[in-house]
Amino acid sequence: MLKIDIHTHIMPRDIPRWANKFGYGDFIHLEDCGPCTARMMKGDKFFREVESNSWDEKTRMHDCDRDGVHVQVLSVIPVLFHYWAKGPDALETSRFFNDYIAEMVQRNPQRFIGLGTIPLQDPQLAIQELERCVNELGMVGVEIGSHINDWNLSAPELFPFFEACDRLGASVFVHPWDMMSKEKMERYWLPWLVGMPAESSLAICSMIFGGVFERLPNLKVAFAHGGGSFPATISRIEHGFNVRPDLCAIDNDKSPKSYLGKFYIDSLVHDPRILDYLVDLMGADRIALGSDYPFPLGEHVPGSLIESMPYSEHTKELLMHGAALEWMGLEADGFL
Repeated sequence: MLKIDIHTHIMPRDIPRWANKFGYGDFIHLEDCGPCTARMMKGDKFFREVESNSWDEKTRMHDCDRDGVHVQVLSVIPVLFHYWAKGPDALETSRFFNDYIAEMVQRNPQRFIGLGTIPLQDPQLAIQELERCVNELGMVGVEIGSHINDWNLSAPELFPFFEACDRLGASVFVHPWDMMSKEKMERYWLPWLVGMPAESSLAICSMIFGGVFERLPNLKVAFAHGGGSFPATISRIEHGFNVRPDLCAIDNDKSPKSYLGKFYIDSLVHDPRILDYLVDLMGADRIALGSDYPFPLGEHVPGSLIESMPYSEHTKELLMHGAALEWMGLEADGFL
């Protein structure tokens, strides 16, 4: 069965020292610490250690062959969004990453699909790079963060970007980053365990309550990590909308639950009961395999949870590749 993983991250091995060039900022670069490992440095501070599967295509394809993954959708690690930088500087870094991903896809078009990154702190520059990603680099869309600095995804400043995605038929993958209240979660890895799920819910609620989905019903958006905490709290969200429309319905008077099935999520939930719930809530045609490869919070054998479920062959096909292909506007023939 064709297996397409929509949630995989990649970065170049050799990243320019942009902090030196631009004269500011905690831009990421890599330092050697072994033959197949490197230290990600955020400015002069250690961020995390990564292995060669973060940048080496042969390692990735070996892992895919081992795990039965036919296609990976590539996107940058969210710390590389650089939304905090000046717009033109972030455009330069985005173009560098996008060229890197596009070249890898060009060398391996049956194994990889590319998502770009864009400087959304400057929406006009972001639209410019979005158009280059789709029209020149052949990417299916872009990955964006769950918020853009002080803007939630409902911000009017961002709506022209979503309009451009709709016009171009570009897919949007929303990934949590820069987690809320991280200063209160310094221990126990809580930004990743608590903050990330909350960020995904923030992004979905912002797009619902802000009327983005209502105004652009054909916009193709997928959210990482099974939609985070949103699916578990949708009834609370709906109840709040009903009892306090004066607070919730100020920009969109449509029920939050009416948007279930209008966007996609990935399957990265680590629990068969939760996956069952999501299939019932969203529909299998709106859930795409996502593993968060190559990071430890991901599913170590992509698709193993789906394979373990007592679903019909048709349902498993939707989860393994059908939803992904529909979200990206692609046909299975190009990958079989």
